Amino acid sequence: MKSFFEELKNRRVYRVAIAYAIAGSATVQVVGTVLPIFHAPDWAQQLFVVLIALGFPMALVLAWSFDVEAGTIKKARAGPGGTAVANRRRVWIVAGVGSVIAMLGLGAYWFWHPWTTGLHLEPEAGPAITEKSIAVLPFENLSDDKQNAYFADGVQDEILTNLARVADLKVISRTSVMQYKSGAQRNLRDIAKTLGVSHVVEGSVQRSGGRVHVSAQLIDAKTDMHLWAESYDRELADVFAIENELAEQIVSQLKSKLSPQEKAAIEQKPTADLAAHDLYIRAKTLIVTAVFSTPQAESLFEAVRLLSQAIERDHAFALAYYQLAHAHDLLYFVGTDHTPARLAMADAAIQSLARLRPNSGEAHLAIAKHLYWGRLDYERARQELTLAQKSLPNDPLPFQLASYIDRRQSRWAESTKNLERAIELDPQNAEFLQQISLTYECLRRYADMERALDRALALTPKDAGLRASRARVELEWHADPRPLVATVKAIIAEDSRQAENIADSWLYESLCERDFDGALHGLAVLPVDGCYQDTIPFPRVWCEGVASLVRRRSRSDAG
Repeated sequence: MKSFFEELKNRRVYRVAIAYAIAGSATVQVVGTVLPIFHAPDWAQQLFVVLIALGFPMALVLAWSFDVEAGTIKKARAGPGGTAVANRRRVWIVAGVGSVIAMLGLGAYWFWHPWTTGLHLEPEAGPAITEKSIAVLPFENLSDDKQNAYFADGVQDEILTNLARVADLKVISRTSVMQYKSGAQRNLRDIAKTLGVSHVVEGSVQRSGGRVHVSAQLIDAKTDMHLWAESYDRELADVFAIENELAEQIVSQLKSKLSPQEKAAIEQKPTADLAAHDLYIRAKTLIVTAVFSTPQAESLFEAVRLLSQAIERDHAFALAYYQLAHAHDLLYFVGTDHTPARLAMADAAIQSLARLRPNSGEAHLAIAKHLYWGRLDYERARQELTLAQKSLPNDPLPFQLASYIDRRQSRWAESTKNLERAIELDPQNAEFLQQISLTYECLRRYADMERALDRALALTPKDAGLRASRARVELEWHADPRPLVATVKAIIAEDSRQAENIADSWLYESLCERDFDGALHGLAVLPVDGCYQDTIPFPRVWCEGVASLVRRRSRSDAG
């Protein structure tokens, strides 16, 4: 065996292997940069990688079999004591070892660069729609007092929340159904197709004095056939019992399994105070819409105020504590109030929630969010998310947070899969679509990034950050800065206050164009925290240094 390795050295097989690996790696890098510029499909780069890997064992065999002497190629001579049979055997050994190394290389490349073409973000290209899937659309408020709209929203929200506890169902999140307000003509077939469900629930609520009338109907979206309908006319105090009965009836109609634990969770009354519940629904709506609302901080502070009022009315309102902890942690995490005092408020709300419902999915999810947003304790947060998913199978948040943790730990395949699941449950959530576009950007999967941003912009067409990100695809994918330059100018012309929200894109396109006046303007409105590239934070002082360096080099090149 020693003589075999000596012969490998003498025949320069080691040298060829190292040279081939370096050249192959460089080729893959160049191909990965150049092919997207020419709009080459994803499989083109994959083909290059496969061909380079297949060539590796062939290169080793050729290095073994031939020598290059004085500019000519000659068949290599066997080493001392070598025979034709031994040489043939060693050729196969070299080929086998080279093949194993090539397969390991392909496996490593596949691990770090998943060979998928991205999520099927177009609904029609997504997974098959299961029969046990449902969207609960906003209920119509038939009360004379239009202030009761929050009451109608609360009825719909409780029915949706109860159904979402059933693991045998796929239930679309509230964020995605909120836009389909009652009153306007709704095309149920189109709505169901967009949301990826087979069934929808419609209904109405009328509150008058001390009584409430609730009606609901289950519809097969494929045929527009009404499968079931029910009406209730009862005392106002019975509204939560009505919501529970409706949820259980719908589960029965869809022939879904309902475990004893799920049934107990559905029948648990959220609060005995209807006014507190109205405050809770108003706050929950503010939190859900805060991410893409311009006054994000104001929305969250108002939610905290409303939830505090709800808790003041009912100190045992567990779900209000859950939303309160969520709002506090968001205010801390996004930097609006990044103080120990804000973190302590979240801690206090979570402790109250854990005391009232110690083993609930909401308690585990609140703890997970706090560990992630407040403590950056990813491993313990992941453990809590696993527990939360068992009780909240249709809540997209555990999948969302798991995806973010995976992304921070460079677990790209897991991150994409988790966010894909979150989008299945909440397909009209612009934040999720924006976040998965960031993942695609890190993976240089620009076609998928483009599709995700197009869907997000269809939901929030005026969002400055999304508009800049969409234009930025052209720069990163096709090396074309013009769309980003035009978009930045248009956004600032429409509303100069939006400059801060797109400062990083303004700086980026200005540097690409060697527009140093524009770069200075971008730096002037850049937050102290700086900017992000591929989810990596770069402080403002670093950005200033880059701009200064580029300017000096440009002056030097100009002579």
